[in-house]
Amino acid sequence: MSGAFIYFGATQTLETRVRKQVSRWVAIYAFFIITASLYVGAYVLSFFGISLPVLQVAGGIVIAISGWKMLSGPDAATAQRRSETENALPIHMSPSRLAFYPLTMPLTTGPGTISVAISLGANRPNGMGEALLGFLFQTVLATALLCLVVFIFYRHSGRLARAIGATGTAIIVRLSAFLLFCIGIQMLWKGTSLLLIDLWHSL
Repeated sequence: MSGAFIYFGATQTLETRVRKQVSRWVAIYAFFIITASLYVGAYVLSFFGISLPVLQVAGGIVIAISGWKMLSGPDAATAQRRSETENALPIHMSPSRLAFYPLTMPLTTGPGTISVAISLGANRPNGMGEALLGFLFQTVLATALLCLVVFIFYRHSGRLARAIGATGTAIIVRLSAFLLFCIGIQMLWKGTSLLLIDLWHSL
């Protein structure tokens, strides 16, 4: 649920209609990113020579920067007045383009989600038997349900914000932004620690 307020904080200058359209595209992109990570993520990282710690470091930096921008940005009322007078957001961009970065990646499906999906995909059953079919069915169903929950909460993020009021929304958005910043730093530190451990063992 906290993700809905992070989403609302990042899209609070958008019209309600556009925010709902963007939420649908976020869910669609998230489904394909998770599914691709499950089945081909390990092969892609191996092909480009990218390790999971490097993915965590890069993703942590992006998440921390996004959280900091939300934390140091204007509150909802100021952002709304600014958007009305200055057209702060690229309103002429299509919802599908607005939805991918940073709303889908890395805010919704960040390096943590991708790392877990890649790990699960790497441990899938071998062969073409019932075990593999069961794995495919369960992972696709779980991913679809997860993205459906994301869509519902994101779509109604404005309603949730109105339910708790402007002050409550401002507080939760700031707290969520701070937590997002901390998550980015934690992910950056975790990836850096793993890289330092690898460096230590190679000496």
